[in-house]
Amino acid sequence: MNTEEEKRSLLLEMIAFATIDGHLHKREVDFLWIVAEELNISKEEFKDLFHQEHTVKINRSEFQRIQQFYRLALIMHCDGILHEKEATAIHQIALEMGLNPSAVKRVLELMKKAPNAIIDPNKLLKVFQEQHN
Repeated sequence: MNTEEEKRSLLLEMIAFATIDGHLHKREVDFLWIVAEELNISKEEFKDLFHQEHTVKINRSEFQRIQQFYRLALIMHCDGILHEKEATAIHQIALEMGLNPSAVKRVLELMKKAPNAIIDPNKLLKVFQEQHN
C-alpha cells in the first residue's frame, strides 16, 4: 500500500463487505483489526472507519486486486456462516475489480473445501494465472 488513503479505502471496502449480511460478527471485527494493524492504522482511526462511507477506488494492479478479493473472501468465511448476500456481493465485487469470473468461482470452491477457508497463496495466484492462458 502506498498511501494512507489507499489503506483506508482498502479497509472501508472490507468493512462494507463484512456488513453486507446485516451483521458484524466479532470474528469479522477481529480479522479487520488484524488487517488494520498490518497497515499501521491506529485503533482510533480503525473505529472511525466504521462511521465513514466507502467510495470505490479500483486502480490497483491485478495482484493487489487478487489480494483484496482474497481478503474479502476470508471475511466472508470467518464468521462460519455463508450468506447468500455475501456470495452475490463477492461475485459482483470481483467483476467490478476486473477479475476473471471462472477463477473467482474456482477460488471460492477451493476455500469451501479447505480447513478454515485458507488456501495456499501460490495456489491462489496459479488459479488466476491459468485463466490468462
